[in-house]
Amino acid sequence: MALSAQDALIYVMVVTAAADTTMSEQEYARINALINRMPVFQGYDPAQLPAVANACADLINNGTDLESVLDTAIAAIPERLHDTAYAVAVEIAAVDLTLRQEELRFLEMVRDRLSLDRLVTAAIETAARARYRHA
Repeated sequence: MALSAQDALIYVMVVTAAADTTMSEQEYARINALINRMPVFQGYDPAQLPAVANACADLINNGTDLESVLDTAIAAIPERLHDTAYAVAVEIAAVDLTLRQEELRFLEMVRDRLSLDRLVTAAIETAARARYRHA
C-alpha cells in the first residue's frame, strides 16, 4: 500500500524518534500534538496515528534499516513538503532537549535525502532551538 504524504510525514517522525534506538512517550506525544496542530495534517484522522506509527515501527523491528524506511517515506512526500518533513524531524529530535550524536547524524541524513538548502535547514534548526529554549 502506498503511503499518503501525511502518513509519510508520520514515518519521518517515527524514524527520527527511533534514531537513538528508543521512542519515548514524550516523542509520541509530540507527534500526536503536531498532527493535531499543523495545517499539513488538516483533514487527517488522528485516530490513524497508532496504526501508522506501529506499521513504521514494525518495519524497523522486522529488520528494515532506518535508511530504507526513511527512503520509503521521502518517496511519498511531494517536493513542496520537503522542508516540512525536515521541520517535523527536527521537532521530534529536539523534544527531549538533548540531541545525541545518532540523532544529529540522522538529521544530516534526512537533510541530504531531501536535498534541502543548508540555509533552509539552518533556519528550521534555529527556530526549533528558539521554541524549546528555557528562560
